[in-house]
Amino acid sequence: MTAPVPELTLPEELLLLALDPRRGSPCCSGRSLEYGTAGAVLRELELQGRVTGEGGRIRVLDPLAPPDPFLAQVLGSLSAPGAGRYPGDADTRRWVRQTGRYVQELCLEHLVRRSVLRKETHRFLGLLPYHRHPAADPALSLAVRDRFAAAEAAGFPDPRGRTLAALVSAVGLSGAVARGGLRSRWTMQGLVDEEWTAHAVHRNVRQDRANRRRGSHLSGGGGSSGGD
Repeated sequence: MTAPVPELTLPEELLLLALDPRRGSPCCSGRSLEYGTAGAVLRELELQGRVTGEGGRIRVLDPLAPPDPFLAQVLGSLSAPGAGRYPGDADTRRWVRQTGRYVQELCLEHLVRRSVLRKETHRFLGLLPYHRHPAADPALSLAVRDRFAAAEAAGFPDPRGRTLAALVSAVGLSGAVARGGLRSRWTMQGLVDEEWTAHAVHRNVRQDRANRRRGSHLSGGGGSSGGD
């Protein structure tokens, strides 16, 4: 019998799907997961009637702080109506890119305070500190994955499940969590363009890939000069 799943926000659920429950390391690109966490919190705020996405921009509808302290802190970082150059809105893709790390750190801290995750500090080469976040109870992570698998088997019938599936695909996590094979992964991929936050996440992930390919090409070109 799996453990009951506590009430989780979309970014929390995405992190529990992405993090190896025992090692606490992500099963996808860490940078992509940051984008995904930022996109997930925007969608969570939209589902609560706090923001909306129109024309590639985030618009704040209700600036009053929600009860969840993590969501309240993120909402407070967005422009309130009537403030800034663009009243109450921000470019979605840019916001996801610029705030992904900050939003993910906030979410991880919130999960640690709720005793859902633990925080472990390690040192790279014995010098540079970095953190891992294993599950406080691995059974909970398994239950989250089982719930996602049930939604997958049902074809993601509800809006939250469709958003989570789109974000899973956008960050490159579907191969690690999908249980329905290639067809299921294609279904998740098809949801990305339907979900405005997942679309913004995917654009940033693609930009990073393009930047890496460009850097590799330039590096390879420099190394091959002076040959034949």
